[in-house]
Amino acid sequence: MSTPRTAVVTGASSGIGAATARALASEGFHVFCAARRTDRIEALAAEIGGTAVACDVTSEESVADLAARVGERLDVLVNNAGGAFGSSPVSEADSDEWRRMYEVNVIGLVQVTRALLPALVASGAGVILNVGSTAGRVAYEGGGGYTAAKHGTKVVTETLRLELFDQPVRVCEIAPGMVKTDEFALVRFEGDRARAEAVYAGVAEPLTADDVADAITWMVTRPPHVNIDELVIRPRAQAAQHKVHRVGGS
Repeated sequence: MSTPRTAVVTGASSGIGAATARALASEGFHVFCAARRTDRIEALAAEIGGTAVACDVTSEESVADLAARVGERLDVLVNNAGGAFGSSPVSEADSDEWRRMYEVNVIGLVQVTRALLPALVASGAGVILNVGSTAGRVAYEGGGGYTAAKHGTKVVTETLRLELFDQPVRVCEIAPGMVKTDEFALVRFEGDRARAEAVYAGVAEPLTADDVADAITWMVTRPPHVNIDELVIRPRAQAAQHKVHRVGGS
């Protein structure tokens, strides 16, 4: 009997992370569901037959505990933990919000990758998939802190690919555009549901977490010699960062 493939998904308590954990489990992976909210990941792990691991990616100690739980071999790492906080212009930037975004989107990603890299190499065909954003490619007003952090995600991904070119590890990035999840915009606007809903107002079909999870699963299940460097995924209604078709609007 062959050993099941294993995957770690950070930020697995909701949204894209939870959807990705479910999608990978449906492909036969044993998924380590990592996030801070233990009640949610425990329920998810029970649902998909995975393992819940309480983990704060910004804490080196917490990440070390995750690596210990995973063990000596890992097939796939999905660095999904991230987030946007606030939408102030640079002239009114909240330095603490910017630090939080850099800590989770860049430092956290680096810490998890560094801790799990030996296990990914040991698998003989590991995959690191970083969840970036179209914000990591195009700047927009009010998004300075988030776009800076997600540009960081993109550059770390590119650097890893160069540095690991002779190792049996693929390095990929998915960059979603407008994705409507339960929490992303709500967290960004500190619980202001009206502002969160306004982001998607009039957009008939924004991407869902399942759409992104489906793409992630495709990327990490390509043959070992095939590397999907980056995949930009948007809803059809979003032609570009600033050009979105809204029914009854502009």
